[in-house]
Amino acid sequence: MSSSPTSTPPPAAPDPAGVEKLFRYWQVRTLIATMFGYAAFYFVRKNLSFAMPAMQTDLGITKADLGIFLTLHGLLYGVSRFVNGMWADRANARYFMVAGLLLSVVANVFFGFSSTVLLLGVAWMINGWVQGMGFPPCCRLMTHWFRPERLASTMSIWNTSHSIGAAVASVACGYFVLLGWRWCFFGPAILCTLAGLLLFVLLRDTPSSIGLPEIKVEGARPEDHEDRTSESYKQFVRHQVFLNPYIWYISLANFFVYILRFAILDWGPTLLKEMKHFPVQKSGWMVGAFEVSGIVGMLLAGWLTDRVFKGRGSRTCVFCMIGAGTALTLFWQFGSTPAVATVLLAAAGFFIYGPQALIGITAANLATKRAAATAAGFTGLFGYASTLVSGWGLGLLVQSAGWHVAFGALLSIGAVGTVMFILAWRAPAHGYQTTSA
Repeated sequence: MSSSPTSTPPPAAPDPAGVEKLFRYWQVRTLIATMFGYAAFYFVRKNLSFAMPAMQTDLGITKADLGIFLTLHGLLYGVSRFVNGMWADRANARYFMVAGLLLSVVANVFFGFSSTVLLLGVAWMINGWVQGMGFPPCCRLMTHWFRPERLASTMSIWNTSHSIGAAVASVACGYFVLLGWRWCFFGPAILCTLAGLLLFVLLRDTPSSIGLPEIKVEGARPEDHEDRTSESYKQFVRHQVFLNPYIWYISLANFFVYILRFAILDWGPTLLKEMKHFPVQKSGWMVGAFEVSGIVGMLLAGWLTDRVFKGRGSRTCVFCMIGAGTALTLFWQFGSTPAVATVLLAAAGFFIYGPQALIGITAANLATKRAAATAAGFTGLFGYASTLVSGWGLGLLVQSAGWHVAFGALLSIGAVGTVMFILAWRAPAHGYQTTSA
């Protein structure tokens, strides 16, 4: 008696509710992991500003020398964000981001052991390059895990990682420096080594890499297995990024926004000590307030962009820049006591970080997820080219003319940035309607 072969039952269809629940879990996990990882990058990037006063005394380094460090670091970081943006659109975000953080740890340790201007400069230039491996994979992941109509509000939440990282790093380095300026680099390096290992455990790549469906957007072409070296893809990037006038406007605006931001982050402790005569430890809390208030500003700017301006981030940025200029003017003229100066500096952070959060994601939305990291990297190229002014230029200006003249120049720079956002007022919410070819 022959037995009929047993047939294998067909695989059960995936439960839509279960898939949706799992997708939401990974959305939250990806958001938290990238926020944690990018905040860690700030520990090994914004620590130099707290070591600068002690380095001037210990090593005899001038403000112009320190300004050159800041400028070269920023220029290389900007170029790196652009180059790594193109690479990140093709790479596994998990490996890419973790590698950048751990390489930055190595650069910080090298800097901490150095004493000559040449070796310090080389170490900080290397750090500038590998730091550019942090933002592009995050931007790519956000456009893969969240729909375009939610990107501004979601990215504003993600961008709080900038302020969280810089604020906690500011406070920590304000105390690390008490052990000696070199501990502003050794301490963060130890913490970020542990952070890199944890990030590797938490982070994954796009939805399809873990068996989940990619987000479907009307007008978007399927990009599974897309050849990112093909002529059609290169033509898409040229048209949607490099020949897009609105991306040029907001990229130029980014140049001016970052001058204001870096003037406070990089020179804040020195400015508060020399112009306002506050101690370094207190200035750490004040720069931290600038960052923490920026969190609230980012969240509100993202909400306004999605709910009021229907995804048009450039419009939100116009009003933010007007507020930033007003707050900085009041800080300059009336911030003579720690309490008043802290409030006004916090108000400046509230307004400055709105545009800082929105520029990259506005560019990513205009370029669509096919070229999101490339577009965000392009805006970053302009943003970090600003260190020619905020680093070397500002250091030279302060050394020759004083902080009051420098502050007047910063306000003029903010006005030009506002004009750039006004030029981008008519930019669409996203570029998917024009990218179906």
